[in-house]
Amino acid sequence: MRITDRVFVVTGAGNGMGREVALELVRRGARVAAVDLDETGLAGTAERAGGGNRVSTHLVNVADPQAVEALPAHVLDVHGQVDGLVNIAGVAQRFALFGDLEPGYLDRVMTVNFAGTVHMCRAFLPTLLTRPEANITNMSSLSALVPFASQVLYSASKGAVKLFSEGLDAELADTNVHVVVVFPGNVSTNLAKNSGVEMLDPKGRRAPVTTPERAGKRIVAGIAKDRYRVIIGADAHVLHTLSRLAPRRTARVVAKQIKSVL
Repeated sequence: MRITDRVFVVTGAGNGMGREVALELVRRGARVAAVDLDETGLAGTAERAGGGNRVSTHLVNVADPQAVEALPAHVLDVHGQVDGLVNIAGVAQRFALFGDLEPGYLDRVMTVNFAGTVHMCRAFLPTLLTRPEANITNMSSLSALVPFASQVLYSASKGAVKLFSEGLDAELADTNVHVVVVFPGNVSTNLAKNSGVEMLDPKGRRAPVTTPERAGKRIVAGIAKDRYRVIIGADAHVLHTLSRLAPRRTARVVAKQIKSVL
C-alpha cells in the first residue's frame, strides 16, 4: 500500500509502538490521526512529529463504543479522508496463574484488547471501503501464536484479535481493503506500567528485546507491503518456529521459564 499522502488513524499513539508507528507514517509522508487516552502523550507525539497539520490528536477510549462511533466524523473533518486504521491500543495482564487472577481481569483485557479493536474496525470500515486502496492493521501478540503460562487471559484476548483479523481479511478479499496482523514478541514499551501491572523480574536472565522504534518501522513496512502477518523480534520468530514443530513441548518450556521467576 502506498503510504505517502495517505491518512492513517493510529490508536495507542500516545506512547510505545503506537507512537512510533505514527511517527514512521509521518516520516513516510502520511498524515496521522493519533488516538489515545493520554492527552500528554498525544501532545508529545504531535510535537515529535514536527508540528504542522501532519498529526491531529483525538482523546478517545477505544473501549467506549459511543466515543468510537463518533470518531470517523471528527477525523474526516480534519483530514478529509481515511485510508488506514492501525489498532495498537491495549492493556496488559499481571503475571499470575489463572487461578490467582481476579475475575475482573477477563472483562478488562477483552474489552480493551479485543472489543476495542472490533469497535474501531466497525466504525471505520465503511469509510475505508470507499477508498481506492485501504488498510486495517491489528495488534495481536506472540502469545496468540505460542501459549504463555501466567498470561492466559491476555493471550486469549490477542488470540481473539488474531482470528477476528484473519477472518476479516478473508471477508474483504474481493475488496480494496487489506488486513495486516502484527505479532510482537518482547518489545521495550511501557505497556505494563500504563496498565498498572508489574513486569516480572528476570533474575539475571537475558531475553531478546526489540525497541519500539524498530517495531514501528517493521509495522509500517508490513503495511506498505500488504503483509498477512508481521512477526516482530528474534524471540517471536524462534518461538513461533519451535511451536509449529513441537507445540506442547514449546509451551511447557516457556511455562517452566516463567514459573521460575514468578
